[in-house]
Amino acid sequence: MPPRRRDTRERIQDVALTLFSEQGYERASLREIAERLDVTKAALYYHFKTKEDILTSVVEEVAAALDDVVAWAREQPPVTETRRGIVRRIARLIREGRVYHIMRFFNENQTAMRDLSAGEEISDRIRAIWALLNIPGGDLTAQLRSRLAVTTLMLSHVTTLDLDGTDDERAEAALALALDLVTADD
Repeated sequence: MPPRRRDTRERIQDVALTLFSEQGYERASLREIAERLDVTKAALYYHFKTKEDILTSVVEEVAAALDDVVAWAREQPPVTETRRGIVRRIARLIREGRVYHIMRFFNENQTAMRDLSAGEEISDRIRAIWALLNIPGGDLTAQLRSRLAVTTLMLSHVTTLDLDGTDDERAEAALALALDLVTADD
């Protein structure tokens, strides 16, 4: 049985994100994506017309997942356990979904991200999460801790590759640090 359309789109997205991270968004081409997938360029065009279309489709998925976290958090009281819940949900998204790949892409392609609407999509969600993590009336240090908690989670896979331990151990260490940051002022 041939692969489902969704599976093909996901394969294209995954290969494209890998190439964008390896070579940079500007240098990666649709031809290279097609070659890595062992498909024709026409087959790739059936799913996505441009590199930006591919990136936008991934960003939409990640934005929707982050929107779910924001919606959940807005229904909760602004207490320590809610902030911990936000951090745990973000950590889970990073470990299980494409959030890690998008954050890696953003980190390695900052110039391209400034020129693409996809960058603003994710930035808006991150700012909403930062706001939800803030302690009402918190000082500048508390606000910075909230931002650093999210940043710790999102960049931990990129910045800890040379540290001892498995991917899971490094992810757990990042989660522990992020939880410490959001609860330090309680």
